Amino acid sequence: MTDIPSGAQIKKPSGRSPTRRDFLYIATAAVGTVGVAAAIVPMISQLEPDKATLAAGGPVELDLSQVQPGQQVSVRWRDHPILVINRSDAALKTLQDPKLLAQLSDPQSSEFQQPEYAHNWHRSANPEYGVFVGICTHLGCIPLYYPSPNANHPASDWLGGYFCPCHGSKYDLAGRVFSGVPAPYNLPVPPYRFVSDSTIRIGENPSNSNFNFSDIRQI
Repeated sequence: MTDIPSGAQIKKPSGRSPTRRDFLYIATAAVGTVGVAAAIVPMISQLEPDKATLAAGGPVELDLSQVQPGQQVSVRWRDHPILVINRSDAALKTLQDPKLLAQLSDPQSSEFQQPEYAHNWHRSANPEYGVFVGICTHLGCIPLYYPSPNANHPASDWLGGYFCPCHGSKYDLAGRVFSGVPAPYNLPVPPYRFVSDSTIRIGENPSNSNFNFSDIRQI
């Protein structure tokens, strides 16, 4: 199985010097090769779209039928790593647990980090599936996936979610950021829509939405 950070393989434009964010992407990927062993539930990595699609920044389709409960796949859209998870019934129940909500910085997703169709308790168009831009809102590292409370805990009282190894920021399985960590905002949710019961198209809104990804608070 391929680890999410190494699967992201962010491509940077040629002809310029590396930036701090470039370094953070590389550093996070290096840490992630160790972190993948901590997740009990295996992760799978989606085949990349063709180069022409990536270069154009066009929509990317993903077949969800391969993603089992607890699993995650990663795709690239506009050179962003997009993390798609199939959340189990137990995970969805945890997302509404008052014990978890009390630990979150923005549990109601008040900050504009998602389209209106994901402005809900599960931050998605369908509760079963979470779709997030996998870039920590602190300094741009790629957070690691620890889906289970029974995994090797990256932090005390872990309930499942994402952990950024660079500076310790934490997110739940709805991409909501915890209080008291460096990251200021929830993980962004990209535009996407279901084109069938088992396929989503990332980079394209439903017909009744005009969500503009460039207007989000921070990525």
